[in-house]
Amino acid sequence: MIPVNSLESKACRGFTLPAISKVKINSLYLFTDILKLVIFTIILIVFSSCSSSRSPKSVDKDGYHLIFDGKSLAGWEYDPVYWRVENGALVGEVTSSTLLKRNSFIIKKDLITRDFDLKVEYRVSSYGNSGINYRSESIDSLRYAMRGYQADIDGQNYYTGQNYEERGRTTLAYRGQKVMLNTPEGSTPLKDNIKNNAWTKTAVTGSLGSADSLKGAIRNEDWNEYHLIVRRNRLLHYINGVLMSDVTDNDTANRKSSGRLGVQVHVGPPMKIEYRNFRIKEIL
Repeated sequence: MIPVNSLESKACRGFTLPAISKVKINSLYLFTDILKLVIFTIILIVFSSCSSSRSPKSVDKDGYHLIFDGKSLAGWEYDPVYWRVENGALVGEVTSSTLLKRNSFIIKKDLITRDFDLKVEYRVSSYGNSGINYRSESIDSLRYAMRGYQADIDGQNYYTGQNYEERGRTTLAYRGQKVMLNTPEGSTPLKDNIKNNAWTKTAVTGSLGSADSLKGAIRNEDWNEYHLIVRRNRLLHYINGVLMSDVTDNDTANRKSSGRLGVQVHVGPPMKIEYRNFRIKEIL
């Protein structure tokens, strides 16, 4: 019998059989360990690549990550006539020589909003009109147009805080309202359920305060913070920490559970809207 740990060659039936050495066995173990390390490294690189967009460096202590870096409009679709970066803010401006024939949006690429929290600071000129669209869709036949839920903004604060559906059911909740939206009966056209630019299949279920009293929480021509909390069919719009509108959308024929994000410059007189610290926390 030939010991496996012999360091000498042994003769067996006329053949010279090399001994299996400890060195060779240890080399085999070393090769196996290196192979495992290589495989682990490859897996780690692939995982890091897939998760780079949610790396700890891009997420704050509350779980939000920036969707506008304050430096460029990379990652957005927009008409450069109306949108630019200025002093760290995303700026939309309409001048007397660039008046709009229809609303124009800057739309975030590669982001689908479902359930989320969103916070952004905004400042709007006195006669400005804008809004934050979410769970919305782009319209192929109209470049830079969107259809969907909108957190409304205007410089006179007639509409700021309300929930408006762009190119859809129109006003869903005025500022100060808690509402439930219902499905229309039958297959009637959308316009048949709209009156005075408001959805008629709406039940007001509560009050958050009068529109005028809530208006007092909004600063004119100064920075305000919009906070959207969107969960399933519940849509909450806060400004400066005050709840402005509360929608429960039970309209199964027209509600949306996901869609794109964008902000608007509106048809009308010259205006300017600024956004900064644009951040979102996606709820899985």
